[in-house]
Amino acid sequence: MTDTTEQNRVTEGESPLTRKTQATKRGGGDPGARGRTTIADGVVEKIAGMAARDVDGVHAMGSGLSRTFGAVRDRVPGGTKSVTRGVKAEVGEVQAALDLEIVVEYGVSIADVARDVRENVITAVERMTGLEVVEVNIAVSDVKLPEEEEEEPERRIQ
Repeated sequence: MTDTTEQNRVTEGESPLTRKTQATKRGGGDPGARGRTTIADGVVEKIAGMAARDVDGVHAMGSGLSRTFGAVRDRVPGGTKSVTRGVKAEVGEVQAALDLEIVVEYGVSIADVARDVRENVITAVERMTGLEVVEVNIAVSDVKLPEEEEEEPERRIQ
């Protein structure tokens, strides 16, 4: 008995392998372009935080209060260092905007550090996510003086 349904018919000179290859091309276009990719704000914040910390002259990220809470959280067993401290991202479908709060080291040019942070953050976010970074706003909240000690909470147990 011969199956003559359109789906199973093999035309003369056509192999079943050719038929299978044609069936996989049914969707058309690049398989990598089928579907949608969304990137969470937190992902962009982590990328930007790491990129900003890599710049010479950046001592820390975030305001004094957030750094104090972060230092306490870092000391908790099992706690991890927050790379998103001092970073806020707004992510759309194709664009992202970032706000960063940094502490610079004394003696460096704040304008140069801000420019370098902006360039490094834009490059890293655009390369890793494919999003267009439309703005990177930088607020310098403090200057780390050489004689200042690190802000660490006192230990209760010695």
